[in-house]
Amino acid sequence: MSRTRYDLCILGAGPAGYAAAMRAHDLGKRVALVERDQVGGAGLRNGALSSKTMWHLANDYASARRTDRGYKARDVELSYDAVMATVRRAVEERRQLLERQLDALQSPNVGGGSITTVRGAGRLVGAHTIEVTRAGEVTQLEADNVVVATGSRPRLPDGIEVDGRVVVTSDHIEDWKDFPRSMVVVGAGVVGCEYATVFARYERTKISMIDQQPRILPFEDADVAGVVSASFERLGVRIHREAKLARLRVVDGEVEYVICDPSGECQPIRVERALISIGRVPNTRELGLEALGVQFDKRGGIVVDQTRTTVPHIYAAGDTSPDVALANVAELEGRHAVELMFGLDPSPIRYEAISTIMFLAPELAAVGLNEQQAKKQGIRYRVAVVDNRLVARNVAMRSTAGLIKLLATPEPPHRLLGLRVVGPQASSTAQGIAFLIDQGATLVDIDRCLHPHPAVPEGVQECARLLLGRSVLKPEVLGKELLWTGEG
Repeated sequence: MSRTRYDLCILGAGPAGYAAAMRAHDLGKRVALVERDQVGGAGLRNGALSSKTMWHLANDYASARRTDRGYKARDVELSYDAVMATVRRAVEERRQLLERQLDALQSPNVGGGSITTVRGAGRLVGAHTIEVTRAGEVTQLEADNVVVATGSRPRLPDGIEVDGRVVVTSDHIEDWKDFPRSMVVVGAGVVGCEYATVFARYERTKISMIDQQPRILPFEDADVAGVVSASFERLGVRIHREAKLARLRVVDGEVEYVICDPSGECQPIRVERALISIGRVPNTRELGLEALGVQFDKRGGIVVDQTRTTVPHIYAAGDTSPDVALANVAELEGRHAVELMFGLDPSPIRYEAISTIMFLAPELAAVGLNEQQAKKQGIRYRVAVVDNRLVARNVAMRSTAGLIKLLATPEPPHRLLGLRVVGPQASSTAQGIAFLIDQGATLVDIDRCLHPHPAVPEGVQECARLLLGRSVLKPEVLGKELLWTGEG
């Protein structure tokens, strides 16, 4: 059997795989991009783009319903079908753009680069041989290098049947026909909190959340998580804290779940739907990697060192490895893997300088360390917090719930360690600090930067000035409720 030979074969055309293919094309390489489903992966459908489109639409609806801005909108119609049709249009626009680019790059460019999209499920059957199966037909490819970028899927709990209609994961929500009257969210991590925010904003669904921890978002500091928790309470979301889920099953077409508190007292509760959101599992099995000597961690993630696996010519990017599972990280890792394999000697990925967004109410953006992470790592720090009520842009937006929190080293030159922004435009505010952390910048760099006015980043600047002892707003006058500093 004749086999086509490629410089690189990429398994998966999600954010990591697609970015890897484009970077290899830049370098004049011949690429095979293998995808079993849709180009874009969870970065588009049932994931990053679709859920964030839902979030923006929910925010638009909530804004239209507000009565404290000098206007009142009456008879605002709401249709789940119409909302999801808008979501699908957004996803399709992006998918078509990605597909159009792949179609155009099939033919070699001046530098010799080309990308061949191969549809089907791929697996390695030899060190450099990839077998692709589609509708019973098998194709074999040969490649000098391989990038595994097959993404992840929702984790399913033991003892709970997910039917995709009444008991669902994030993969199924877009297939619903209407807003449920009530829903329990199992898991209070980022994804569970994001979907709870979306449905609570639409005011058609009574939301309950089951959290085994004393508070939601346990990986964030208590004051940051507290802002989100208070917002949930205002939205009518009920949080079962320190709760153990004893049973969840479908009874008469509805969900019956039993939760037990720390004292052991249990109660049954009925709702219309259940969303299971307890994390994701890497799609790394049945790829033939074990037989080649690729090592895995206990969760099924591929063990990597800066995208390199334990097999020299095989690399892993995105959710397949046990680092941060984010689309922007996946893209960065995909590009890094290609540059590494073809000898460009890229700078190491600095995961401590990666910014993340949590699409909640209010929005939460994070970069670098928070207090509890710094303490766990034994890193000394100083911290400043400015309440959004002191930020002119938040006052102008009439949206002052939230805070800005900045960490830096206690000794001069006070190198930046981390930032948390809770409030509107949080993600745009955090990105500048991500760049500064990557560059090893200091508090003085923020202080001397001329920010536009009014703008949310001015709150970051005031945090820096607080830590330098030269703030415009004085904590001894305004009080620690609004701004304060500390150390650890």
